[in-house]
This record gives sequence, structure tokens and C-alpha cells, in this order.
Amino acid sequence: MELVVKPFGDLTPWELYELLRLRVDVFVVEQNCPYPELDGRDPEALHVFLREGDRVLACLRVLPPGTAFPEAALGRVVTRDRGRGLGRRILDAGIQAARERLGAEALTIEAQTYAKGFYEAAGFRQVSQEFLEDGIPHILMRLELGAVPHKEADLCGM
Repeated sequence: MELVVKPFGDLTPWELYELLRLRVDVFVVEQNCPYPELDGRDPEALHVFLREGDRVLACLRVLPPGTAFPEAALGRVVTRDRGRGLGRRILDAGIQAARERLGAEALTIEAQTYAKGFYEAAGFRQVSQEFLEDGIPHILMRLELGAVPHKEADLCGM
């Protein structure tokens, strides 16, 4: 399994296709939620993904400060094969990419409410009341990166 971190302009056409296909498969089809998946923020983002061969198994995007929130943000966190720990691996890689590549000191995420515990386990805390985003309950969560120990591990070996 390979960890990849790339800005939008460095993605190959096939990588972009696989990222978008995974996001649409889960967020639009599986969750039965027609919404504008292509929101205009991908060109600003760092794209973090795990792949085996040409198949993307998990991904997220790291948005620079000022793109969605005043601070850096994570979004579109998704995995194809659940139960393999890929969600935690991609989340850890996204946090590290935000810290190292963007110098982020804090991260915000609009989390689907059902995933609150997943993000809390990584150190995020809820900072808003529940709200509906495209008909799905969400909450804003924030992570102070000073509270998360820096991992020296080579994420490519994950």
C-alpha cells in the first residue's frame, strides 16, 4: 500500500478520476445524497490518499487556511474498504500533511455526526451544534495540533 500526498496540479488524470470516483461512490451513491461533489476547492487542496496499484482505497483533502475556514481544514475523508483501519491511517496522514506542508497549528472539519467518536479518538473536539449539510447531520470539530504528538514515522510505510 502506498501513501500519496499531492497538490491538485500534480495529480495524474487517473488519480483524479479514482479520487472523485471513490468520493461519489460513497458520499453520493451509498449515502443517497445528491449534492455538488465538485465544489471548487479541489484545486486549492492537498490530496492525501492510500492506493494499491491503480485503486484508491482511502482519501481526504487538506485545505489551506482561508479556503473553507480561517484555519486549515480536512475534508472528504472516505475509505473504500472499511474495517481495515484505513480511515485512521488516512486521517493521521492528513494531519501530518497539514502540519508539515501547510504549517497548520489547528484543523477544522465538518464531520458527519455519526463519525464524532472517530474524530474524537484523533484529538478533535466538537465546537458547534449539529447542523444539516446536504440533508445529513454534521458538526464542526477542531484539532489543536500542539496537542497531538508529532509522528516521526515514515507514513509511506503504513
